[in-house]
Amino acid sequence: MSGVPWDSFNLGAHVGDAPDAVAENRRRLAAALSLPASPLWLQQVHGARVLDMDSRGVSTAEPADGAVTRQPGKVLAILVADCMPVLFASEDGQVIGAAHAGWRGLAAGVLEATIAAMNVPAAKLCAWLGPAIGPEHFEVGAEVRAAFVAGNPAAAAGFSANPRGRWQCDLALLARQRLAAAGLTRLDGAAHCTYADAARCYSYRRDGQTGRMAALLWLH
Repeated sequence: MSGVPWDSFNLGAHVGDAPDAVAENRRRLAAALSLPASPLWLQQVHGARVLDMDSRGVSTAEPADGAVTRQPGKVLAILVADCMPVLFASEDGQVIGAAHAGWRGLAAGVLEATIAAMNVPAAKLCAWLGPAIGPEHFEVGAEVRAAFVAGNPAAAAGFSANPRGRWQCDLALLARQRLAAAGLTRLDGAAHCTYADAARCYSYRRDGQTGRMAALLWLH
């Protein structure tokens, strides 16, 4: 429905696309997946705040980068175009969570905050790491590396020096490290680079102005 440069199925309402086009794309998404309800879209700000979607008075208009629910039929949603969506579920199927994990959110602790909000021991959770920009294309400055290494020297393994005096950042490795440190070891995903797949993925680093994809999760 969306035109260039958001073509063709942009789900982000904050990237300059026509509101009617975004609304139609979201309607088509709900129909194609037979969603039980409209997704609970977050106002993502690259932080570590996590909303409990079952709490009275919680509005998805509030800034947040994570969400949890224990109620069947509530659809959690994370919008991305290079950042990593991370979806969580408890092994007993009673609670789910979703986090928006770019480098800022990772460094701020959004994954740990989502686990805490789920109120389940991390060892009893599993996680799926969605498509994100890969280390071959994610160049960052020394300040990004310092933000991770200052709290965890092992995070240095997620950075490789490049000939331009900057660093290539392995977002997936950093996410896996933090999840493992929290006690969550049942992981899957993190094998697809958004930047490298122009045919199927939006990428902010590759294209600048572009659309947003969504990772969705709900309980039946």
